[in-house]
Amino acid sequence: MRALVVEDEARVATNIAVALRESAGLAVDVARSGPEGVELGRESNYDLIVLDLMLPGLNGAEVLKAIRARGQTAPVLVLTAVTEKGSVVSLLNAGADDYLAKPFDLGELLARAKALIRRGKGVSHPKIQVAELTIDTIEKTVTLGGRPVELSPTEYRALEYLSHRPRSVVSKQVLLEHLYDYNWEHHSNVIEAHISNLRRKLNRGGAGSDGGPWIETLRGRGYRLIAGSVGTRSETP
Repeated sequence: MRALVVEDEARVATNIAVALRESAGLAVDVARSGPEGVELGRESNYDLIVLDLMLPGLNGAEVLKAIRARGQTAPVLVLTAVTEKGSVVSLLNAGADDYLAKPFDLGELLARAKALIRRGKGVSHPKIQVAELTIDTIEKTVTLGGRPVELSPTEYRALEYLSHRPRSVVSKQVLLEHLYDYNWEHHSNVIEAHISNLRRKLNRGGAGSDGGPWIETLRGRGYRLIAGSVGTRSETP
C-alpha cells in the first residue's frame, strides 16, 4: 500500500511517515505544502492520504477539493487544530473520510489509518481470508493452512495488495506505484522477482492445489491471486 502525507511541520511529517512505513508497512510520499500535495495527489494513486489542514500555499480544505475534483478516491485523514463542529462537518462534506485533532497520539493515527485503508478496500475485518490463506493486516503475518509463511516486507505488501483484489488482474505498473514511494527508481523486473519469490514460498507452503490460492501471471497484463483452479496454471513471470 502507498500513502501520501501532506504536512508542513518537518518533525510531524517525519514521525508520521516513519510510523506508516514501519508499523503499517506502507510506502510513503511526503509533501510539505498545499500545491505540492495537490501535484502528488493528482499524479499518483494512493491507498491513504494524511492531510494537515494548515498548509502554506493552499490550505488542507483547498487541497482536498482539488484532488477530489481530479478523481482521487483514496481515503483522506485530516489533521486539524480546528475542532468546531461546523468546520469538521464541512471537511467531511468536502470529501474527508475522518479527522484527528492536534495534538494527536501516533498510535491512534495508525489505528485510524489502517481502518481507513481496510474500509477503502471493502474489508471490514483486519484478517483477510483467501481459500486457506490468512493475511493478518495488523500483525503483518501470513499463514497457509495454519502454517506460517515467512515473507519479506515487500513480498508481504505485494500479497496483501493482490489479496484485496482476488481474481482481478493487477498490472506491474500498478504494483510498482503501490509498493514504492515517489523517489523509487521504477524497474518492472523488481516486481517480477518479488512475484517469483512469493509464488515459490506459497507453493512450498502447499498453495497451487485445486483449492488455491496461487498467483497467476497473465503475460503482458499483470498478476492475479486465484482462490481456486481456473484452468491453465500461471505462466513464468
